[in-house]
Amino acid sequence: MRYLMADHTDVGIKKKTNQDSYMIKEAQTKLGRVFFCVLCDGMGGLANGELASAAVIRAMEQWFETDFPQILRQVTDVEEILEKVKNNWYGTANVLNLQLAQYVEGTGKRMGTTIVALLMIKNEYFIMNVGDSRAYAISNQVYQLTKDQSLVQQQIDLGRVRPEDAERHPQRNVLLQCIGASEEVLPDFYRGTVLPGTLFLLCSDGFRHEISEQELFMQLNPSGLVNEERMKERLVYLTELVKSRREMDNISAVAIKAVQEG
Repeated sequence: MRYLMADHTDVGIKKKTNQDSYMIKEAQTKLGRVFFCVLCDGMGGLANGELASAAVIRAMEQWFETDFPQILRQVTDVEEILEKVKNNWYGTANVLNLQLAQYVEGTGKRMGTTIVALLMIKNEYFIMNVGDSRAYAISNQVYQLTKDQSLVQQQIDLGRVRPEDAERHPQRNVLLQCIGASEEVLPDFYRGTVLPGTLFLLCSDGFRHEISEQELFMQLNPSGLVNEERMKERLVYLTELVKSRREMDNISAVAIKAVQEG
């Protein structure tokens, strides 16, 4: 499997700084090409959110460059690899949570960040999610792969809020968890098969608040995205669309299309 990739970020129409951060990595291994992407949406006011998201990105980048190669040297079975990855990510998320909390201890300030991380290896995808940034898969329709760790999602699960009202709910930005401001971080993990032709989308909540899944599918239908330039154009178009609809948050998205080699 090979991957086409595009990314785009925008500070938006209101905020002075962009507190979103993301990184994209790809490597050739003995199990074939491996793809890794992490996206974070920082919060905490001014530089604090930017610092939080950037710190998590740096830590995950270091994991990919140092710890992950060690895992691949130790085991070759994908089941074992992903179990070790899960344990690594859980530990990393909680170490970072403690470090960020200690950084602002005594200042009266708070800082934190969401994280959605995607690893694709040997035709498998593995995702970690904390907060309300999202991962989608788009093929014949749009599939939301992650579930928001948010107050509104909790109220939907309890039957107190209708799903169609979620994006207009006054508490839509209230998180149940984030890295840096939770007592303990309990990430959600997701796994599935990477099918050729599928487009994966990682995005901050600012990217998807003002657009529907139908609009996502119309612009990011993988059958029409034949190269990275076209993918980039669609991400820019959707970003400008949500800005025109007065989205106030930072806006970031990464698109990855899986393509069969040969």
